[in-house]
Amino acid sequence: MFGNNQQEMLLKMQQAMEESKRKLEEITVSGEAGGGLIRVDFNGNRKLTNLEINASLQDIDKDDLEDLLAVAIGKALAEVEIVHERTMSSSAMNFLPKF
Repeated sequence: MFGNNQQEMLLKMQQAMEESKRKLEEITVSGEAGGGLIRVDFNGNRKLTNLEINASLQDIDKDDLEDLLAVAIGKALAEVEIVHERTMSSSAMNFLPKF
């Protein structure tokens, strides 16, 4: 179905994507809310790696805590999407024909 050259190219593309995923594992993106009351960290592959609540749970209303978590997670995920897209696009660009 594919010639040797095409198979080799597909293998190189797959290796490049795997390398990008490994690099993304090492990147940390954070999101905060409530002036630092909530902090979440994700790696570049969108995996939650840390969640900090920097206040006593007795001092935060449940609804407020949920809102702060949603804000912090939303901020971090928006940033991690940018990082992920740039990294994966950069890998793909190496395989596009140059004009």
